[in-house]
Amino acid sequence: MSERDLKGYWKRNLKYLGILLSIWFTVSYGFGILLAPALNEIQMGGFKLGFWFAQQGSIYTFVVLIFVYVYLMNKLDQEFKVQED
Repeated sequence: MSERDLKGYWKRNLKYLGILLSIWFTVSYGFGILLAPALNEIQMGGFKLGFWFAQQGSIYTFVVLIFVYVYLMNKLDQEFKVQED
């Protein structure tokens, strides 16, 4: 892999990480803490939505983002021909 390809690979990897971590931060901190009072007006399964995001929503989001990251990295590895056999 050339130096240019290596830089492109890591640039895209960091872009993916930045986007996915921003989503997780928004869900966990934004919905679970900052917007919790407004979201608590909505009930979900008998629980206030702000409470649900703080306790469960951020965890579920994180697990989904792990699978999204694996998918994106496998696709990126194939594009740059560094996939594992």
